[in-house]
Amino acid sequence: MDDELWALIEPLLPPWSETSPRSRPVSDGLCLQGILFVLYNEPAWQLLPMELRFGSGQTCWRRLDR
Repeated sequence: MDDELWALIEPLLPPWSETSPRSRPVSDGLCLQGILFVLYNEPAWQLLPMELRFGSGQTCWRRLDR
């Protein structure tokens, strides 16, 4: 995802909760790319390849749910 597209998308994302017990393990940009990868290629969430560095499928699914 290029910087121009990310600049349009980032303001639409909900803010990260200040009361969250931990920091973000994966940046929002990478996580969004993981979500788009799963939605486009249709693998199961748990089969998201870790080599792509989008985070785990569970992390991406939780971020999408949020």
